[in-house]
Formats: sequence, structure tokens, C-alpha cells
Amino acid sequence: MSHSKHDHDLGFAHDLPRMLGRRRLLAMMGGLGLGAASGLPAAAASCVALPWETAGPYPADGSNARDGETLNALAQEGILRSDLRGSFGEGQGEAEGALLELELTLLDADGCTPLAGRAAYVWHCNAIGDYSLYDVPEANWLRGLGVADGDGKLRFTTIVPGCYDGRWPHIHFEVFESAEAAVAGTASVLTAQIAMPGKVVGALYEADARYSNGTRNLGRITIPTDNVFGDNSEAELAQQTLVMAGDPSAGYRGTVTVPVDFTADRSTSMAPPPDGMEGDAPPPPGGFDGSAPPPRPDGTVPPPPRPE
Repeated sequence: MSHSKHDHDLGFAHDLPRMLGRRRLLAMMGGLGLGAASGLPAAAASCVALPWETAGPYPADGSNARDGETLNALAQEGILRSDLRGSFGEGQGEAEGALLELELTLLDADGCTPLAGRAAYVWHCNAIGDYSLYDVPEANWLRGLGVADGDGKLRFTTIVPGCYDGRWPHIHFEVFESAEAAVAGTASVLTAQIAMPGKVVGALYEADARYSNGTRNLGRITIPTDNVFGDNSEAELAQQTLVMAGDPSAGYRGTVTVPVDFTADRSTSMAPPPDGMEGDAPPPPGGFDGSAPPPRPDGTVPPPPRPE
């Protein structure tokens, strides 16, 4: 499979940054919700390279373990797929939630040209904030690998992620040179996160009982106080926030453009915790120790802390 850059005419490459800026600005003013939901003004995005973010404790990409077992969904048969809602291979179960038709457009930030043939591994939590293979060990839903077409686009059918306590709603992804590179364990060329638009998901959480803890948890977090997105610039936030259209009953379509800077600093930084509160720490080498945190207000016992 070829993973060389896709050549386009000069006109498209030249016009694309301005097209993104104008169109995304109009969409964000109506649906992004950065100003109302997080205290930040909306800003236009124009091929701003996405910052590297932490993969968090639940990537299942071979980089960590649970209970001494290395978890790697990328090595499981069936990972290359477009519908992420059900489990694949030997996994069990299906994730319930509002439909999300997700489209990523991968671009080379140097020139805003499409990255044809690159692969993206996407994973996120379910409606109540649980992750397959970790919180639900027998399942591997809401994980999948796709390959970009000639325009750099990848499409996944999934659900809108929920909001768990301590994090702004988000979707994780890693970009690889190719599907073969992802499966072989080669390092990603970008590890980042997509932020969900607060006004849109807030309305969904209120309307859909499957997101039983979403309203409460979303009310406890803002973009500035999120320990991942909180230190990003307005331009970066505008670029990495999903533009969503739809409604709770019919479902949603979400689009995001992902410019990749191949020369970027690949280290990640975490925003300082608000009000001097103790921030989350990365998982220890080899995985979690299995210690149980205190019960949630609703009486359920949460999994180990989520530093992502």
C-alpha cells in the first residue's frame, strides 16, 4: 500500500487554507460553543497543525497493560473497519449511544495538501465514560483503524462519546504512515485528541438518557480547566474541535481537519490543574495496580483515575 503524498493542482493547495478558515468560522459560530461553554471566543481555523496530546491510559495500542497483560487492539483481526459501534474479532458487545458519522481529513500542515494513504486509529469512551478493553475487558468497541483516501479523508460510524468526571468530552486518535505501520507497532506521526463542541453535546446529554452522567460531568469542566485542552491556543482549539450537525433523534455528522506537522515536537504537555487541585498522573509502567478509587456520588465504583 502506497503512503506517498497525494499530488494535487496548485489551485486547490493554494485555496484550501482560506476555504477552511471561512467555512469553519461560519460553522463554529453556530455550533462550536467555545465562547458560551468554555469562556473562550470562537476563532477560525486555517490549517493550524494539531498539537501532540497524551494518548491517555486507555489507548490499547501496545504501549501499556492492564493486570499485567499488554493491550493492543491494533494487532487484533478486524481492527481495519469503518463501523466502530460493535466489538470485532473475539470482542463482545456493542456500544449504545447517539449516532455519529465522523469524518477526518488528514493534511500535511506544510502546504495543506491531503495525506493520502495515511492511517488513523480512533478510540473513545462510550455514553457513560467507559473504555473497552479496560473498563469493559471483554469488549473492543469504539476502536478502529482506517486509511485515508486520495483527499486525505477517513470516515467512521460511531457514537457521540460521553463525558466522564474530570475531562472535557473528546475522541482520541493516532496518525500513522500506513495501516501496515500501525499494525506493526511503528510510532505514530501524530497523537492527538478531538474536542467535542460543548453546546451540541450538552443538548444531547440532556435529551438522551443513555448519557446518564453526561450533564453532571459536563457541568464540572470547561475547556480552560481541562488538563489536556486547557493549555492550547485558540487557533489550535478551533482546529481540533469537531464541527457537528444533527440532533439527538436522527444522529449527527461531525467533521474535523487534522493538519500534521511532521517536524513538530512530539512531547506532550498537560495544563496545570485549576485552583491548585492535584492533577492526574500518567499510568505507571506496566499498567495499573488495580487499587480501587472511592465510589462515585451515584454509588458506582469508577475505574482507576483517568489522566488523559
